[in-house]
Amino acid sequence: MKQLSYYEKRDLKNIKKIGDYLSKLPEYCYDFFTGIENNSSTLTRVNYAMDLYVFFDYLEKYVLKKEKDKISLKDLDELEARNIENYLSYLSYYENGEKMLKNTERGKARKLASVRSFFKYLFNHDMLSSNVASKVETPKLHTKEIVRLEKDEVERMLDAVQSPTSFTNRQREYNKNTRDRDNAIVTLFLGTGIRISELVGLNVDDFDFSQNAFKVTRKGGNQTILYFSEEVEEALYEWLAKRETLPISEDEKAMFLSLQNRRICTRAVENLVKKYAKESTPLKKISPHKLRSTFGTNLYRETQDIYIVADVLGHKDVNTTKKHYAAISEDMRKSVAGKVKIYRD
Repeated sequence: MKQLSYYEKRDLKNIKKIGDYLSKLPEYCYDFFTGIENNSSTLTRVNYAMDLYVFFDYLEKYVLKKEKDKISLKDLDELEARNIENYLSYLSYYENGEKMLKNTERGKARKLASVRSFFKYLFNHDMLSSNVASKVETPKLHTKEIVRLEKDEVERMLDAVQSPTSFTNRQREYNKNTRDRDNAIVTLFLGTGIRISELVGLNVDDFDFSQNAFKVTRKGGNQTILYFSEEVEEALYEWLAKRETLPISEDEKAMFLSLQNRRICTRAVENLVKKYAKESTPLKKISPHKLRSTFGTNLYRETQDIYIVADVLGHKDVNTTKKHYAAISEDMRKSVAGKVKIYRD
């Protein structure tokens, strides 16, 4: 029997999650998820399922006062725009099970987008007489400051991986077992700008060291060949030498492993980046995505070509890249200062 890949296992897990949510929602929700299946990833659909569950939970508790799976299309058709506006207000701070959750303007915007897509589908398929969700404005999104590492901070972070100074004796012993792996992970982030999901999904045979290239599976499932520098090559070689000494199952093809010698998970990668960032840059909240931003910034500074940055980072829309790296246009403004002479000597 063929062994499932990391991405196939992830999709199956997501499909199960979607099914769990849908089992608690009205039957017509199945139609929506069937309709978007061919144009969306399983991860996107999981997010839709979670968002719709929260929306129907709100309707059950505060608007319609009936169980989620009993809410009819007629009930949805009778909703007013103010009901959805009140829902957005509710999302600021709400209870989900035993947890209290809150949403920023971006979280609200995403959940509204899910509700809009849902109502649009129902309306376009003549299941609703009107699309009330289209009348609700998206919350204003304020521009977030781009957090990234400067050159000296990158050096301090890599030093923290190699020789942590603030760790306890127990943490130092732990670090001896993970140092080569962690150094390869952080260096790969900083040297290629890949996403955390892309890093976790890498297999050893995705790498070709004769070309300093590797195959990465992007969002949506497309595969791309990326290239890495000699610095990244050295860090990867050191980790692979360590990896060969570990008692690993023959079936385990993952490039990066946990201490249980299984594929490392995204949470573990997030935690290790946070751990070293806390030592090297305590005033900045650094995540794997911030390391990706650091790479994107450095690449833009070197090339001054936003299209190259978009291509390497895997952005489908160059406007996404411009939005993330617009802040460094200040560098260009500084570089041209004095280029135009007001008068001749």
